[in-house]
Amino acid sequence: MKIKASILGVALFAQTVYAQEPPNVLLITVDDMNWDSVGVYGAKIPNLTPNIDRLASEGLRFEHAHVTIAICQPTRAVWMTGRYPHRSGALGFEEIRPDVPTLAEALRDRGFHTGLMAKSGHVIPSRPDAWAEIVPARELENGRSPALYHERALRFMNEAKAAGKPFFLMANVQDPHRPFAGSAAEERQRKTDANSKNHQYGGGFPRAEVVFDPAEIPVPGFLPDLPDVRQELAEYYTSVKRADETTGAVLQALDDAGLTDSTLVMFLSDHGIAVPFAKTNVWMHSTRTPWIVRWPGVVRVGAVDDRHVVSGIDLAPTILDAVGASNLAGADGRSFVGALRGEEQDGFDFAFTHMNVTIAPEWYPMRSIIDRRFGYIYNAWANGEKKFFNNSMRGLTFPAMKEAARHDPAIALRVEHLIYRTTEELYDYSQDTDALVNLMEEPNHRPEVERYRALMLEQMRATEDPELDGYERFLKTTR
Repeated sequence: MKIKASILGVALFAQTVYAQEPPNVLLITVDDMNWDSVGVYGAKIPNLTPNIDRLASEGLRFEHAHVTIAICQPTRAVWMTGRYPHRSGALGFEEIRPDVPTLAEALRDRGFHTGLMAKSGHVIPSRPDAWAEIVPARELENGRSPALYHERALRFMNEAKAAGKPFFLMANVQDPHRPFAGSAAEERQRKTDANSKNHQYGGGFPRAEVVFDPAEIPVPGFLPDLPDVRQELAEYYTSVKRADETTGAVLQALDDAGLTDSTLVMFLSDHGIAVPFAKTNVWMHSTRTPWIVRWPGVVRVGAVDDRHVVSGIDLAPTILDAVGASNLAGADGRSFVGALRGEEQDGFDFAFTHMNVTIAPEWYPMRSIIDRRFGYIYNAWANGEKKFFNNSMRGLTFPAMKEAARHDPAIALRVEHLIYRTTEELYDYSQDTDALVNLMEEPNHRPEVERYRALMLEQMRATEDPELDGYERFLKTTR
C-alpha cells in the first residue's frame, strides 16, 4: 500500500507540475479577411475555409469580436501592447514608443522562444531583440506560400522543443491582402518582382490552386452587384481560399511537431476586406473579426461565445494571463481567460474602435462604440467638404461604383456617403449588418443616441483621447 501510495503521489505531483507549465502560443493572423468570409461565420461559398472551420470545431469562436483599429500596422501595435493607438504612439504607421512594453518582449523575458513570420515591417516592436527569429515575407513567397509556411513553422517549433523552451509564434498570413490572387495587379507585381530583388514584394507570388468564377461568388449587401465588383470579389475569395490553405499548413506543422496538445492557438483577421465600406473605417465590416481560440483541456470543444464583446486591446492581456504572466503595464485591455473557461465575465459589453490616418497619409479621425446590437459612430473629420479616400478605392470596385452612380441614384447616394459621411451614424447591426440605414434622426432611437454619446464621452475621457475636445465641442452644438 505504501508503494502504491508513493507511486500515486509521484503521478499526481507530475500532473500538477505539467498543469502548471505554460502553454506554447501560436497566433495565426490573416490579412484583410472579412469576418463572414469564414465558413462557420456564414460564408456562402461551400468549403471555402475548411481548415479554419476545423479549428473552430476544436475550440471556441467569438460572435462579437472586433479589432480596435481597421488598418494593418496600427492593429498589430494594439495586439502587441494592449493599448489604444494614441496611448502607444502608433496611431498610424509609426513605431511603438520606446517606453511602452510589448507582448513579444514580455514572453521573451519569461523564457519563450519568440518567432515572427511575415508582416515584419508591420509587426512592432521592431526593436532587434524582441524576436528570436524573424522570417520576412519575401522568404515565404510574399507571405502566401502554404508549403513554405509549413516548412519554416515546423523548423521553428522543433528548435523551441530542442531547446526545452515554450514558444510564441506569430504567423502572419498575408492573404487575402491586395493584390488579390489572379488579379491584373498581382500579375503586374509579379513582373516587377522578376526585375527587382529589392522591391517589398521581392518574394514573388505563388499561383492559386483554386480559382473562383465571378458568376459563382456572393456580393455583400454593402456593395452593388456590378461586373467589376464581382470580378474583384472572385479574386478576393481566391485569396481567402489560399489563406485557409496556409492556415492549415501552419496547424499541420504544429501537429507534425507533436505540440498540439500543449499549445494555445489563437486565430483572427487584422480587419475587414479591402473594399469600400470596410477596411480603414469603423463600420461593422471594418472591425468585426473571426476570432477563434483552441486551448486543449481548457476551452470547450465546439463552443460559441455570443455573450462577451472582445476586442484587439484584450489580445495581449489574455495571452499573458494564459501563460501565468501579469498584464502589461499601462494596458487598456483585459484578459478574457475566464470566458475561454466558460465563465461569464463582467465588463465585456462593447468595443471602442478607432480610425486615425490612412497610408496616404491623410487624417480621418473616427470613433465607434459597438456592442452586441448597435454601432454608434463619430466622424470627427466630416465637414461636408473634406473627401475620404483610401487605398481600397484604387481597385476595380470603387471606379465601377463611380461609373454606375452616373445613372443609378441609389449607387450615387452610396458613393456620396462613402466620400463625405455625416458627423454621427447609428446602426442596428442585428438587423442591418451592412450599415445601410442610419438611425440618427429616428425619434424612437433617441434613447440609444444619448446613451452612446455618453458612453463615447466616458471612453474618450478615460483614455485621454486626442479627439475629446472636438467631441465635447460638437456635443454642445447638439443641445
